Amino acid sequence: MDTIRILIADDHTLLRNALAEILRTTDEFEVVATAGSAPEAIRLAAEHQPDITLLDIGMPGNAHPPTTVRKLQQAAPGNGILVLTMHDDPQLVQALLPLGIRGFLHKTVSHQALFAAVREATTPGSRITLSLSAESLAAPPPPAPGPLSPREAQVVELAAHGLSNYQIARRLDITEGTVKRHMRNIFDKLGVGSRVEAANKSVELGLIEPPVAAPKRMGRRYREYPESA
Repeated sequence: MDTIRILIADDHTLLRNALAEILRTTDEFEVVATAGSAPEAIRLAAEHQPDITLLDIGMPGNAHPPTTVRKLQQAAPGNGILVLTMHDDPQLVQALLPLGIRGFLHKTVSHQALFAAVREATTPGSRITLSLSAESLAAPPPPAPGPLSPREAQVVELAAHGLSNYQIARRLDITEGTVKRHMRNIFDKLGVGSRVEAANKSVELGLIEPPVAAPKRMGRRYREYPESA
């Protein structure tokens, strides 16, 4: 039987190291890499092509877990993802299950349960749900954010680069009032209340490319142009 190659992604160093040590107690498993953030996990998944990823859903850089899951799947096709969690969150469960993750594991599971879950997760189509309530498994999936129109995507991308409504209007050759109307529609579709939130969520959902400017700089630029949507 081939060794199961595992990537561990958890921001708690002690837990990450403990998981690695536990998994290394059997020749069945090989821990090929460990990561402390979502971007690092995606990079290491592409580099090592693990069979299984143990993913801490609450670690830094994982503001939108479904996006992280999709990127991990793209980085390592065939990679079975087991989500590690300390909380029973019905909405999160229903948002991730349709993406084809192999299961949810509570961080308090026994060594034997962990080993069994990893083995089972290598089987395509398998699903392991340990320590989840019936409520989580039966909850309706959360509504997906409405897609942005091409013009709305242009507007939020320019806003993400720090342009004011006036500057966006000049750039797109439309009125400032039209820009404000687009921003209100964007807020409603994404379920956000500010330009910064709209920009961040659009990036997380893959609706626009990340701005070149660093987030802190972007924040200062928004404050330089205080205005309503």
